Amino acid sequence: MNSLAVIILTKNEEVNIVDAIEAAKACATEVLVVDSGSTDGTVELAKAHGARVVFRAWTNDFAAQRNFALTQTEADWVFYVDADERITPDLAQAVEQVIAANEAKQYSVTRKSVAFGTKFNHGVLKPDHVARLFPRTAVTWVNPVHEHPECDLPLVQLPGYLEHYTYRSWAQWEGKVMQYTSIWAEEAYERGRRISLSGVFLHSLGGFFKMFFGRLGFLDGWMGVFMCCHHFFYETMKYLKLHEQQRMKQK
Repeated sequence: MNSLAVIILTKNEEVNIVDAIEAAKACATEVLVVDSGSTDGTVELAKAHGARVVFRAWTNDFAAQRNFALTQTEADWVFYVDADERITPDLAQAVEQVIAANEAKQYSVTRKSVAFGTKFNHGVLKPDHVARLFPRTAVTWVNPVHEHPECDLPLVQLPGYLEHYTYRSWAQWEGKVMQYTSIWAEEAYERGRRISLSGVFLHSLGGFFKMFFGRLGFLDGWMGVFMCCHHFFYETMKYLKLHEQQRMKQK
């Protein structure tokens, strides 16, 4: 019988981890939590709800965490789920069918976002498709932030979807923005990316128009409009931090 490890990366996810694990049990042979140093109750809760927990120190590299997980299980298949995502019953059933068939393919899933009590269908948080289910030996992850998998197998879309409870509060949103933009700027600078202050503004403005008009963010009501405005801020922080890297290195 083929086996499946559902892999969840965590750091201080006690608000999310129980629901994530319980949803994963619908299709998982094992739930593997890769923790990067939680100081809340994440680890204890994960163990109490049947997950196996391993530790890897955080190195500002999401791909490294995901690749480490591949060395910590012998399951035939791996399904990556974030702590703030929930496997829905229809998706769990589809995953079980994939594992039973055991074909040499990779699978993407639809992810629908819920933030600040609002379900989004457009703009910044419109539903997207993410590759998450792979034969364990066929995938490698790359990039420290906005990481993505590299897999040579044919990509197939699964029915069902993940519910993504991305932000519960604006304070949480702010914390993630600061973390992700700092990692992005450092990695972009190392790749040789450079930008002027006028370029910072133009990139940010372009990001706003893309979300507001290109992805029809205004159709999600006032919350959709606010998210488009905040995307302008997110892009601004990314490129300002890159510009800061340039200025500091020149000194």
